[in-house]
Amino acid sequence: MDAYTMQYSALAVFVAVAIVFPLLPLILSRLVSPKKPSPVKQAAYECGLESHGDPWGAFKVNYYLYALVFVAFDLEAPFLYAWAVVFHGMPLFVFVEMMVFIAVLIAGLAWAWAKGVLEWR
Repeated sequence: MDAYTMQYSALAVFVAVAIVFPLLPLILSRLVSPKKPSPVKQAAYECGLESHGDPWGAFKVNYYLYALVFVAFDLEAPFLYAWAVVFHGMPLFVFVEMMVFIAVLIAGLAWAWAKGVLEWR
């Protein structure tokens, strides 16, 4: 068996495992799970207590916006640090690209600030 065939056989095994691994629990759960639905089994159950009230209650989107802003600025710091480490000897175009990146981040921060996303109420 040549090296070319070995590479593709490893890829084929990887693809097969990637397909079988998520499908196997789904198939097994269909085979072994009980098939007797009842009102008790179909009831909403959360944290050991029966749920009360409307399940479609309003949820503040500020939590999601605050989390997205955190993720954006949390991931920016290592990116800027890695860029600063290898900056020496890079062409001017790399500096201009980073300034555009920082300008987009500042614009995003200004938007979040103007919309009141950073104010926790």
